[in-house]
Amino acid sequence: MPASRPEPFPPGLLRPTADLRRLGETPEDRDPAGGPKWTKVRRGVVVRAHVWSTLTPGQRHSALVQATALQMTGGDPPPFSHSAAAALWRLPRVTAWPARVDVTVSGAHSSGAVRRHSAQVPVSEVERVAGLPVTPLVRTLIDVARTEELTDSVAAVDHALHHGLCTREDLEAELDLVPGGARGRARAALVVAFAEAGAMSVGESLSRVQMFRLNIPRPRLQVVIEDADGLAGIGDFGWERERVVGEFDGRTKYAVPAGATSEEAAEVLWREKRREDRIRATQRRMARWVWADAARPTQMAAKLAAQGVERQPRNTWFDAA
Repeated sequence: MPASRPEPFPPGLLRPTADLRRLGETPEDRDPAGGPKWTKVRRGVVVRAHVWSTLTPGQRHSALVQATALQMTGGDPPPFSHSAAAALWRLPRVTAWPARVDVTVSGAHSSGAVRRHSAQVPVSEVERVAGLPVTPLVRTLIDVARTEELTDSVAAVDHALHHGLCTREDLEAELDLVPGGARGRARAALVVAFAEAGAMSVGESLSRVQMFRLNIPRPRLQVVIEDADGLAGIGDFGWERERVVGEFDGRTKYAVPAGATSEEAAEVLWREKRREDRIRATQRRMARWVWADAARPTQMAAKLAAQGVERQPRNTWFDAA
């Protein structure tokens, strides 16, 4: 099941602590149950604790970016970039979001909670998200690809391609603007060549990066499998020569709706079992793994090897390119 686009964090939920004190409140106030009423986003800015507890990591980083902008003085802040821009553009990430906020300025230096990157962004190329200046989406993706972990950058670019936020041609055009000897350019080129619109979740992106690192043969994505009755199912990954289907089992894999009864959940799982039985009946084997396996690549490799997908002596992912 494809991951949906996350909801943006509404900046109006942030409250400067100075405003609280004017109303006779403090950040240390407790709710009627005795728990904290407010959560500090950064020094001088808070959000209601019950709101903070419901936010995703990406939404929390977006809140940090917006709180940082609230504390900046002297006119419009510099363009938010890299991970900060990725959060504002609602892009996913595999590793933990950083504690600092990225901006791009003409002269690089970092201080406190702000990390400044040296590169002049022409004003004509700055966009606005949630009222803040931010590097354009494609520029953000290439910046992330140049500077972040491969798992994070692939997850972000896969997501953008899958949801039609940009095209590979857009990415290649932006990459062409990066000088040949610039730091991280080769890494960004790998990400652009590697990313695929068929990756439907962060877990699938992480799994592919681990397969690439382990020299597992490159799979096809979203493999359509038919039997005599028509469509039997669509597999996340497929290795036709080995006749193996790979499935990353995420929390939303089986599309059990929130609040479903036990009978409704059982029906969803029964349909999935029938789908898997039909796929196996086409003389295909199935390898399944979860996030913990993808995070420990040798475990995922063992599950694939048990079904006949073996590691290779060298990487062949781009041999046909």
